[in-house]
Amino acid sequence: MSLSNMKLKVTVWRQAGPNAQGAFKDYDLDNISPEMSFLEMLDTLNEQLNDRGEEPIAFDHDCREGICGSCGVMIDGVPHGPERGTATCQLHMRKFQSGAHIKIEPFRASSFPINKDLSVDRSAFDRIIESGGYISAPTGTAPDANLIPIPKGVADVSMDAAQCIGCGACVAACPNGAAQLFTSAKIQHLNLMPQGQAERWDRTINMVDTMENFFGSCTNHGECEAACPKEISIDFIALMNRDFVKAQLKQRRLAGQVFP
Repeated sequence: MSLSNMKLKVTVWRQAGPNAQGAFKDYDLDNISPEMSFLEMLDTLNEQLNDRGEEPIAFDHDCREGICGSCGVMIDGVPHGPERGTATCQLHMRKFQSGAHIKIEPFRASSFPINKDLSVDRSAFDRIIESGGYISAPTGTAPDANLIPIPKGVADVSMDAAQCIGCGACVAACPNGAAQLFTSAKIQHLNLMPQGQAERWDRTINMVDTMENFFGSCTNHGECEAACPKEISIDFIALMNRDFVKAQLKQRRLAGQVFP
């Protein structure tokens, strides 16, 4: 593809508020640099809308470095767009041809209600984290970093899970609107580490129960892994399911001891 500036037609979902009627609207863009990020292209479109006295397009963003998880839209029906392992803010316009017609819409999931235009409310993820995605066991002062021996393989897998940025692409891609990939990553990056053992079983049950209040069930489509900008493996879902079964058995055993 030529590195000269591009002409594009974009079809964007416009919705004034959570309860407003939404619709797609077409816009034409000239002089889009192939080196722009996708969000910079939206910035350019918003500048033109401002110049015409029109309402700019609302969309979520923050760090624009693929770290914060704030960004995320459906681009031609794919969360974060056509490039795998890439957040929307890291997607560059050189991935599209000049003259392309691009359809942009918000993540479509009942658990992510639309705030405005392309911006969605992902606070359901916050409820899951609040229910157990932390270590709170009082252990006194912090030990030296190398005091607790952690096998490298365990540390590596835990860090793989900890890469989750909570963008919601897994939910948007799943035909059931399930959040098992997000929840399992947030559970397992703690459950795998020695520091997470004290609250392991309560954490697992509390986070899974909270997840089931907001999201659908996993039926192993695998779309979540394909859409994840950090390419987190669905193996973590299997680990979460294993821990959930063990946690339930432990709770029943404890209940039998307390109430024989």
